[in-house]
Amino acid sequence: MADDRPVPLDEYPVHQVPLSMKHVATGDRNAYDRCIFHVFDHAGRALLILGLGVYPNLGVIDAYATLRTGDTLHAVRASDALGEDRMRLAVGPLRIEVPRPLHELRLICEDEQLSYDLTWTAAFPALWEPHHLQRRGDRLTLEGRRFVQAGTAEGVIRAAGAEFRVTADDWTGTRDRSWGVRPVPGEDGGRLAADHPTEGFHWIWCPVRFADRFLMVIAQEDADGYRSLNDATLVRPGRPDRQLGWPQAEIDYRSGTRHPERAVIHLGDARGPQKLDVEILASSPLALGAGYPPADDWQHGMWRGPGWTDRRTYDMTLPHLLAGYGVTDHSARFRLDGQTGHGIFEHGSFGRHDPSGFTGFDSVAS
Repeated sequence: MADDRPVPLDEYPVHQVPLSMKHVATGDRNAYDRCIFHVFDHAGRALLILGLGVYPNLGVIDAYATLRTGDTLHAVRASDALGEDRMRLAVGPLRIEVPRPLHELRLICEDEQLSYDLTWTAAFPALWEPHHLQRRGDRLTLEGRRFVQAGTAEGVIRAAGAEFRVTADDWTGTRDRSWGVRPVPGEDGGRLAADHPTEGFHWIWCPVRFADRFLMVIAQEDADGYRSLNDATLVRPGRPDRQLGWPQAEIDYRSGTRHPERAVIHLGDARGPQKLDVEILASSPLALGAGYPPADDWQHGMWRGPGWTDRRTYDMTLPHLLAGYGVTDHSARFRLDGQTGHGIFEHGSFGRHDPSGFTGFDSVAS
């Protein structure tokens, strides 16, 4: 008989359906609940990306951290069996503590290759992102609820004998929390996957922290340029959130690649047009070390056995073919309305994208 006793989280009045908090309301194997953090300096010396995820119907908890510094990417990944205490956000050497929800979090990695102890503090209220839906044929393959937030980070990061003192003045921290259903490797897509192959995907996700405001820009388009996700929202404390219309990006790619070197995102509302300038500082492909598709060594939710920890070092001067078919996170300097801010320019463009002139998966900038 299966052990179906209450779990610690059942003590709290947080239930949404008449089930133990041990269970999720869907039987979909791809149910997930996870986070991602970006911590980076304003000079482009270091970009730390970390996250933790839970996959209840697969019985897996995993986490990762990558640090891009110079031409080297350090990565630590860990996975284990999901336990009953869902408020314990820890796996292997990685853990996240929540002293004050939505206000203060502590990020910790205790590993010989990459370690950090950081206090992340919110600078602005959390902002809901648009409800994210994606289908393959008639099947709902992705449904995510997400919020995004920008703040500061303080503490220390160590890797390969180098030490970075993280200060609130010279570093920025952004984060994203999401949950729902999202594809996990290991499932045969069946006829719908065969009948509805992906022709192209174009994605921009930009949380930006300025001194007195927070800007979130998001856009997802298919091969034809049809936009299925769209938002540009400006948050200023004490004022109503301001929507800045339909973001249109002009991206300058490095010749022979789809690697952005700079960009301009056109925004605006009834008060007039605005221009968001993007200057890339440091880049980290999520397919290298961080477990995002199409990584070939480990992806989120994959069962690697109990107590699995893995360490990698990537030479970023070498070509990494899979990195070009996934999303890359770029720390960036932004300028808007005479102000300079810092944030993440997350971008992925692969396959055909008619508005950009890309004709297929082998098409690159001239």
